[in-house]
Amino acid sequence: MFKVQKRQYQIDMCNGPLWSKILLFSLPLMASSLIQLLFNAADVVVVGQFVGKEALAAVGSNTNLINLMINLFIGLSVGTNVVVARDLGAGRHDNVSRSVHTSVTLSLVSGLFMLVLGTVMARQFLIWMSSPTDVIDLATIYLRIYFLGMPANLLYNFGAAILRAQGDTQRPLYYLTLAGVVNVVLNLVLVIYVNLGVAGVALATITSQYISAILVLRCLIREEGALRLEVKKLRLEWTVVWRILQVGLPAGFQGVVFALSNVVIQSSLNSFDDAVLVAGSSASANIEGFVYAAMNSFYQTALTFTGQNYGAGKCHRVNRVAFWCEGFAVAIGLTLGNLAYLFGHTLAGIYAPGEPEVIAQALIRMSFICCPYFICGIMDVMVGVLRGIGYSVIPMVVSLIGACGLRLLWVAIVFPMFRSPSTLYFSYPVTWAITGVAQIIFFLAVHKRAYLKVAGSDYLSTMEGKHPPVGAGK
Repeated sequence: MFKVQKRQYQIDMCNGPLWSKILLFSLPLMASSLIQLLFNAADVVVVGQFVGKEALAAVGSNTNLINLMINLFIGLSVGTNVVVARDLGAGRHDNVSRSVHTSVTLSLVSGLFMLVLGTVMARQFLIWMSSPTDVIDLATIYLRIYFLGMPANLLYNFGAAILRAQGDTQRPLYYLTLAGVVNVVLNLVLVIYVNLGVAGVALATITSQYISAILVLRCLIREEGALRLEVKKLRLEWTVVWRILQVGLPAGFQGVVFALSNVVIQSSLNSFDDAVLVAGSSASANIEGFVYAAMNSFYQTALTFTGQNYGAGKCHRVNRVAFWCEGFAVAIGLTLGNLAYLFGHTLAGIYAPGEPEVIAQALIRMSFICCPYFICGIMDVMVGVLRGIGYSVIPMVVSLIGACGLRLLWVAIVFPMFRSPSTLYFSYPVTWAITGVAQIIFFLAVHKRAYLKVAGSDYLSTMEGKHPPVGAGK
């Protein structure tokens, strides 16, 4: 019998006020995401300052390709989060334990697969992306070393998803903070004093990833109750894998195709065969990443809060979760996106000091992406709510058509007519807006039917104003 006590790292998502708990959950998650981004940003800053713009372009040009390769499996961690959160909300603790052990096993198997695939195929992937000829050798070195850290990368993300399902976003933050400090120190040592260049920043990154993975694994092993990990129980239970895949596979596939559309845009930028343009775009992409990570914390929050409340049958709270998460995502996106552009010259200068042409290219991209970035936040939060109530395939299809498909059509039709980097960048806000509206319409169409599955007559009575559902929070 598992102990079911609320400890200091847990949040009761199914009772009490929502807005304060959403912030309590999302702020450490936001900080964790920003620190995780520093892994790659530290690489870019160090090579930009101490190696040169070719090395900067080599590291930055790998970003979309790396995202393409790992997004499928990171999507599976979304499935883990939703499955564990629902079972916790419903009090099915035996199912939680089985999901924990299956998820950790799945992360290790997936990580080893990615390690082999990435190290063997690294150069060929870059060739397919039309990587500039003057940086492809350096980019290949970075990519091969980066993929040696894939087991740790996936283990951390799956482990953190398990902890988030019970409301624990604090400990993953502590682990990433420690790993981030190690990453920065090793970057400086390996690049400045050992002169390893691109290889040095890659080695620093994977070292920090293994540190964070070991810490989250240690946390799960020492955990009490249903989330406790026992090494002897590690196995793939196919019924649990199937539950995870139902949510995680569409999420992962959507992430893959999104990343693929970004790879196509990156390839179109590469077609200019201009290292200055690629370096400027890479610097901007890293700055944008911090804005996106801040907004995306509310997607993760919506996913987890919705999963627990939906599992507990408290559907009236799901609507409030959607309202608060959308509001916070818009506020963060508008504020940080416009601040990033306002101070864009200074921020881009961190990545490319003494390179005015690179900074100018970065500012062009930021004007099209950072300022309207809040639209992407609206789209993502609604997808999180839909996945939390059991809809994962249709939001994937909507996103693939509305964002990815239109983006690819843009590259195929609009870009040849107006061949410039600005044309490529403008495709982002247009496709975010179309997809966001479509996701909201879909939610309005299906949410009542979804609520009836878990709340039944209680939900109908609530909607008619007769009485609140059993166990409803304040």
